[in-house]
Amino acid sequence: MTAMIETTAGLRDSAAVDTALVEGPRTLRRLPEGASAQPYRLFEVRPLGALIGAEIHGVDLREEIGEELRTEIHRALLEYKVVFFRDQPIDSARQKAVARMWGELETNPFIDQGDDAHVARFAKGGTPPSYENVWHTDVTWRERPAMGAILRLVEVPPVGGDTLWADMAAAYDNLPDTVKERIEGRTAVHDVIPGFSRFLDERRLLEWQDRFPPVEHPVVRTHPETGRRTLFVNVSFTTRIVGMERAESDEILRFLFQQAHAPEFQVRFRWERDSVAFWDNRATQHYAVNDYHPHPRIAERVAIVGDRPF
Repeated sequence: MTAMIETTAGLRDSAAVDTALVEGPRTLRRLPEGASAQPYRLFEVRPLGALIGAEIHGVDLREEIGEELRTEIHRALLEYKVVFFRDQPIDSARQKAVARMWGELETNPFIDQGDDAHVARFAKGGTPPSYENVWHTDVTWRERPAMGAILRLVEVPPVGGDTLWADMAAAYDNLPDTVKERIEGRTAVHDVIPGFSRFLDERRLLEWQDRFPPVEHPVVRTHPETGRRTLFVNVSFTTRIVGMERAESDEILRFLFQQAHAPEFQVRFRWERDSVAFWDNRATQHYAVNDYHPHPRIAERVAIVGDRPF
């Protein structure tokens, strides 16, 4: 009789190199828990995905925006985190007027300006190369980072130059519980120097660094209007988690930075002439794709002063 050979061998030891993002189901919740979608009466909303981003049709930004229309646009902004308007031939003066309906306008001394200090102008295509092609949230090096921003392209390249936005509330929702526990109640340092030192000369940074010292913000902020918990660290400006050893801080931050890379959390917008984007800077990160060289891409941004994250 032939003896039966028993085997107890299991799977070979083979660990994944990086588990910051793994395959499988993701929670995609556009609205705060318990909230339900409500219809829009004053315009048509065309979602660009299941989670984030929508085009608004039926609004002419050249015309007066009454309080009722402003309220409904704001509701769409909170729901979709970034809203887009096509066929809006406005100039920077009108762009600023629309933005002022949402608050005081912000200036940024590190970026070239347009008509005045409230208009940041990004003229790209030749040299120096674009430096917005990294996932980031604007001006988190400020004590009060921008509430939001309105961007329009003055000149659109024939191909390329898209912008992507990521929903950072969804990024937080999908973190493993063990990671949520490690970052609960933590703050992180945000500094203007890392984000600009690769592109601005040291003299210019020295002029401004004392005016903008490093600041601390929660690793997970609470959205002041929706109450959503939102991951609030980014590779451009976040340097370390307070109270952690450097190695542990670096490990966790690298993991958190990767969360914006999940396509399920993103929307990608193809710019056309006279297109306008308005995003909630408290809830998103964005990425400007640098694939249009040697064609010019000229954009103007007006940002709205925000609150102190909590």
